[in-house]
Amino acid sequence: MRTVAFYRFAKEGLSMKLKVIPEDFVVKEIAYLPLKPSAPYRVYLLEKKGWNTVDLLLRLARKYNLPYRLFSYGGKKDRHAHTFQYVSIKHPADLTTVDKNFSLKAIGYMDRPMGPDLIKGNAFDITLRALDDEEVSRLVRQVDEVKEFGYPNYFDDQRFGSLDRERGFLAERLLKKHYKGALEIYLTAIYKEEKREAKERKRLFRQHWGDWNTCLSYAKTTMEKRIFALLTQKPKAFLEALRLIPGEELSLFFAAYQSFLWNELLRRILKELKLELTAVPGAAGPYLFYRRLDEGQLLYLKTLELPLAAKRMDFADTLSERLFKGILEERGLKPSHFNLSKIRQAFFKSTPREAIVIPYDLKIEPPEADDLYPGKQKLRLSFTLPRGSYGTMLIKRLTMPDTFLPR
Repeated sequence: MRTVAFYRFAKEGLSMKLKVIPEDFVVKEIAYLPLKPSAPYRVYLLEKKGWNTVDLLLRLARKYNLPYRLFSYGGKKDRHAHTFQYVSIKHPADLTTVDKNFSLKAIGYMDRPMGPDLIKGNAFDITLRALDDEEVSRLVRQVDEVKEFGYPNYFDDQRFGSLDRERGFLAERLLKKHYKGALEIYLTAIYKEEKREAKERKRLFRQHWGDWNTCLSYAKTTMEKRIFALLTQKPKAFLEALRLIPGEELSLFFAAYQSFLWNELLRRILKELKLELTAVPGAAGPYLFYRRLDEGQLLYLKTLELPLAAKRMDFADTLSERLFKGILEERGLKPSHFNLSKIRQAFFKSTPREAIVIPYDLKIEPPEADDLYPGKQKLRLSFTLPRGSYGTMLIKRLTMPDTFLPR
């Protein structure tokens, strides 16, 4: 069965299709695992298609009647792909499971849970479909450029699933102490992949916002019921309601906003370098790509690390610090705002991230006849990226249009 192609390229004059079937996008986690013959955490290799990581682990927790907090992973993997990753479960039994679209296979034990720090990178095997001769030639040329100059290490659209297109980022509302607005986004924002019932319920919440008894009558999830029950007793207890959001969930909202600010900083640095840039539309702002760099620009960007937003940040140079200060000022923020003294279940942590990434062992196979699109060709790419870098961003770079922004 085919899945919906992840990107639409027709508007850029490309017929190419990506992620037509899960096998077109294979991701294998590369991790350092200090395995032992026996230890508290049992380690598994999780292979899946058609599932995102969290939903599948929640299903397994229910299946084996275990608390979800016993399950740990290093990174989330896309459901529109064929993925391999490591998870740990703090439980002695062997929970090896084989199902139609996933398998969980025990491989050993560790003294600690699986986490992002154990991941070294991800190996990708990607098939691009429905190509014509001109597109094949163009992709080969672009691959050569990326091998030499890399590409900007943006956070991709997957990171911005919690963005409300109309009202912005929940985290920014929190930073500005707009607690009512933050809570409204949390309870009423509608996301593309949600079920129809959830979307309808959220529309009703928004329609009756402020009438807490009516909202409570429509509530279905445990969190909705808890929050609206609180508001029926304390109609303006927005901060108290926000404190009910689980820390892991709130952290995702924080990460989305940090990613947005980081992307914006990198965009401004590339503009400051007076590069020829091409814009590719994105969920939270355009992705700006260069084609080539001179020796000095390449050396600067290869060694540049930019911090995620938090109260305390370490900047590599005065340029990035100045540009980031300007971004915050435009949005009415200061670094001190990132210390949320009234929200304690999650926090903003600053970590460095490389400005550009050069894929390791990037290879492109000779084109073949496309078995799914008669008369067209397909190309297979393989490469390895460091932890946190997006294979889909590389595809955006390889398929970007040839038009440049004015400098």
